[in-house]
Amino acid sequence: MSSKTLILEENIDSHFGSVSLSKRLVRSMSQKFKRKEINCEDSHEKETTNISSRCVPLYSRAGGCKVGADMGEDAGDPTSSRSDASDEGKGYTYGCGKDIGATIDCFPYSMRDKLFKRHTRKTLTYKGCSVESNTINARFPDDILEMCLVRLPLSSLMNARLVCRKWRSLTSTPRFMRVRREGLFQSPWLFLLGIVKDGYCSGEMHVLDISLEKWHSIDSPILKGRFMFSVACIQEEIYVVGGCSSLYNTFRVDRNSCKTHKGVVVFSPLMKSWRKAASMKYARSSPILGVAEVNQDSFVFRNHRNQAERRLYRARVGGASDVYEDPHRLSLRCQPRDSFDGNDVSSVTSAKLMKQKAESSSIKDCKKCIMLVVGGLGSWDEPLDTGEIYDPVSNKWTEIQRLPLDFGRPCSGTVCRGVFYVYSETDKLIGYDIERGYWIRIQATPSSPRVQEYYPKLVSSNGRLLMLCVLWCEGEGQIGRRNKAVRKLWELDFTQLSWKEVSTHPDAPMDWNASFVADKQLIFGVEIFKIFGRVLDFVTIFNVSDASRGWNHIWRNHVTNDLDASSCITKALAVLHL
Repeated sequence: MSSKTLILEENIDSHFGSVSLSKRLVRSMSQKFKRKEINCEDSHEKETTNISSRCVPLYSRAGGCKVGADMGEDAGDPTSSRSDASDEGKGYTYGCGKDIGATIDCFPYSMRDKLFKRHTRKTLTYKGCSVESNTINARFPDDILEMCLVRLPLSSLMNARLVCRKWRSLTSTPRFMRVRREGLFQSPWLFLLGIVKDGYCSGEMHVLDISLEKWHSIDSPILKGRFMFSVACIQEEIYVVGGCSSLYNTFRVDRNSCKTHKGVVVFSPLMKSWRKAASMKYARSSPILGVAEVNQDSFVFRNHRNQAERRLYRARVGGASDVYEDPHRLSLRCQPRDSFDGNDVSSVTSAKLMKQKAESSSIKDCKKCIMLVVGGLGSWDEPLDTGEIYDPVSNKWTEIQRLPLDFGRPCSGTVCRGVFYVYSETDKLIGYDIERGYWIRIQATPSSPRVQEYYPKLVSSNGRLLMLCVLWCEGEGQIGRRNKAVRKLWELDFTQLSWKEVSTHPDAPMDWNASFVADKQLIFGVEIFKIFGRVLDFVTIFNVSDASRGWNHIWRNHVTNDLDASSCITKALAVLHL
């Protein structure tokens, strides 16, 4: 019996050994199939999203995932996997396979959350990149995009600059500004400066979009406390020239204790930025300004070149010695100049003249804008008779010939047909020839007797010299009695040198310092005055090419709710095409 028992036990042991071997074989085969299934799923996921959210296959030497896995024989048991009811609602599986019962837990819970967030973020980033690649910047080339942006009105263009850096850089180049200016895509904008509120110079600018009839407000801290200045427009910039400010820096309008400025500041509406230009040689308040477009071979630029040459090349007077240049050449003291030296000097001079002629012929067609400044009040409120010209390219001022002695104090001026016309308080008219550089007296037949308290205003429109002044006229039903003040528009006839009436302003002349500015064929006027305890303002427009339509009101009472009556003295008007 014992021998039979031993044989039976040996058979059982061999049977169990074969069974255990088959279990190990089955386990290894199952793991191989699982790995194959994982690889298939990973490749499918990469084809769809290019981002794999599977776990890292940390396989040991014997095979199988060892992180958090139960390596017992019942590893395939569903009860052995670590799962929790709270994890079922997170929307992802913690195992490496699809079947929960056949999965092996590879990562702890904190690592699962990090991987899920990271893979989700990568997926969103990938989707965002695909959306960004389909934007308008990718679909349109720069030239077509620039053609679209150049046709926008100014308000829409300023909003388009806030879209992205590329649009801002495209719309800020000088080429873009030139195309917009030459393509007639601009519209007129009216700038009202020098506003006084509660006795203080606020420095606020009120801007009117003529095409849309909409007002805008721009805060300008650099103009706070500054009053009695003049403004001029050169291309797309506004130049604020001279002015006064309080000595005590209180921003109040006080003519008794103020200092006069000779500085110039420039405002760019397209860039919304301020910068300083070169200062004038004389401090001025309320100067008379004019902007002209001249050739580079005019008197102004010739004077610049001559001054530069005089600094560099100092001509030697005959009989002077060259010893002081070279002390070792003492023999030249007694030797006269020979003919060779004279020919050499003449040849150098002729070469220089030929070079100047070539340069002048090459730049004859090139034109530049300059600004002329005359008159105004000095630091002690004395009338000034000096004049200056400013070149924006070189940022330099040049003095010009003074006003005639008996001309009087200038009150207005404008540039027309290459001549800077200036009108005085004594009803005299003179013109400064910019090309030749001297003043010309103009003996024009005076118009009807004007009201002395209202100074005339000169404007220029399409080569026509116009003047607005207030005259005494006959009242209705009162023949021979000139007791009615009317503001009329006159034009100077250059052939007969006489003033001819063009139109009559419909409003009563309540503002003695009304501001008028011309732009091409349009004339804009702003009047601010106080009546019956209220400050009112009118904005009118007149088309010179169609005088039959007369003056039209484009706005009334916009900025006068909180303004002082002194704004009628300190206001300044400018118009730009933007």
